[in-house]
Amino acid sequence: MEPRLSIVTIAVDDLDSCAAFYGAMGLERHKGITDGVAFFQMGGAILGLFSRPAAEEDSGVTFGGGVSRVYLAYNTRSREEVAEVLDKAETAGGRIVKPAQKAFWGGWYGYFADPENNLWEVAHNPDFPIAADGTISLPPEA
Repeated sequence: MEPRLSIVTIAVDDLDSCAAFYGAMGLERHKGITDGVAFFQMGGAILGLFSRPAAEEDSGVTFGGGVSRVYLAYNTRSREEVAEVLDKAETAGGRIVKPAQKAFWGGWYGYFADPENNLWEVAHNPDFPIAADGTISLPPEA
């Protein structure tokens, strides 16, 4: 088995609104697969939006109303880009949860929530290099 994360899917209540938010963030929605789902290419992975009722039916799991313990991360190539991404999220209709600031681990980071309160960390960590194609790598082990 080759470990990989291929698609991150968020079950949403309002597919059109959330797809519009991520479009306003600069992601391009796949135009060929649109029936009840929205897909966005993000580097080497795909972000999927799936209506919550359809996701519940498909998985057989009813999602609770609490805050998820899973959040997504957008790593940037520079400290300045953290603020740019947070600003873009707010302009697109998201909510800044934590403004850009110095991180305890030495980098720079902040958080935003999308229109349905899905949490994203935006961070610049110079120890996690980002390749030209957007892939990210862990630093060498000591």
